[in-house]
Amino acid sequence: MSEVYIDRETAEYEERRRARALRRAERARQQKEREKRIKRYLIIAGISAAIVIFAVGALFFLLSVHEKGTAHTVQAENSVENTANDQVDITQNDTSGDARELLYEDADIAGEETGGGTPLMTEVTEEELRQAAIDNGEITGIGQEILNTLPDEATDGVSAAVDSGYAILVSLSDNRVVAARQAHDRMYPASMTKVLTVLVAADHLGGEQHLDDIFTMTQAIEGFSYENGCSNVGFSVGERIRVEDLFYGTILPSGADAAMGLAEYTAGDQESFVAMMNEKLDELGISDSSHFTNCVGIYDDDNYSTAADMAVIMNAAIQNPICLRALSTHTYTTTPTSYHPEGITVSNWFLRRIEDKQETGTVICGKTGFVTESLNCAVSYATDDDGRGYICCTGYAHGGWQAIYDHVSIYSKYFDPDGYTEPATDE
Repeated sequence: MSEVYIDRETAEYEERRRARALRRAERARQQKEREKRIKRYLIIAGISAAIVIFAVGALFFLLSVHEKGTAHTVQAENSVENTANDQVDITQNDTSGDARELLYEDADIAGEETGGGTPLMTEVTEEELRQAAIDNGEITGIGQEILNTLPDEATDGVSAAVDSGYAILVSLSDNRVVAARQAHDRMYPASMTKVLTVLVAADHLGGEQHLDDIFTMTQAIEGFSYENGCSNVGFSVGERIRVEDLFYGTILPSGADAAMGLAEYTAGDQESFVAMMNEKLDELGISDSSHFTNCVGIYDDDNYSTAADMAVIMNAAIQNPICLRALSTHTYTTTPTSYHPEGITVSNWFLRRIEDKQETGTVICGKTGFVTESLNCAVSYATDDDGRGYICCTGYAHGGWQAIYDHVSIYSKYFDPDGYTEPATDE
């Protein structure tokens, strides 16, 4: 029975992926058609402008000839001379060689409005524009200063079609809980812990110039990660790694080697860094319901949180530009070193997988986690088609893909309520 389910799931994924590819191809075709029309319009406009200039010049010339036969010959000649000089100036200013200024004037203006270049001639995806804005520090998240995670009388229960045992959806624009299920019950955060890891490290970094600082990977970190069966970026003992690469390595492949590297770079050792993590919980007002014993997310009975508290942590992280960049990047290649001359390419598989499942809105940030005691969990930040922000956190889903489906289902229900269809349940 499980094999049939997996086959159907894979078929649905492939069908959605093909549909998304077809939509992108159609948008590309429409973009090319628009570019062709724009080029034609600009050429016609340039020719029309040249004709008008020629006609005006000819009219001035005929008038000047006519005025030469009047009694005011000297005055007319002076007028003709001035007019001719003015006409030469107008023609020189407007043509400038080969009329390219006329042809591309509108495109240049459009480029100034959108940040330069000639965007009418180049197709840029929404994802590329959004990532560029994040990388340039133009987007720093729209989190609340103090996130409200307390349900009210209007808060919905989470759909029965959602598998996760713990769940919360918070509207950032309204600062209220939209839907919840056992959101304040204790759960094990697994690698969602690393959202707090990068947040604490970024808080203590002392400026983006320190992203170029170097950390040397140690045997102790590699040994700890291996002994605990953690996922890793793949750094080597003795490798000199840029601190910025540690941020991306902590989030995208959920690298324990990168997370512990950040901890040691920031605080000198993991124990001191964990103390900073718990101080941050106190600052965020959630120290009564969350506590951490490591920076990786390894299971420990005292390494716990709640879905609501993880939403608070994500809310703080998206307001930090360094964290936002790491949490929103789909694919990243680390800086080349002598151990890895071409760098190491890593991916945020949650973001890459969910983008083909979303029919409405955009999931911008995400971090997953798994240990046996927590099953599959995830926390994400998304915006609906009107740009309103939401944070969703789920825990105890029975499968990595199921955690993705749960986020898609929760977001879709509130991003597009008219088009939402309740998934069938296995009852």
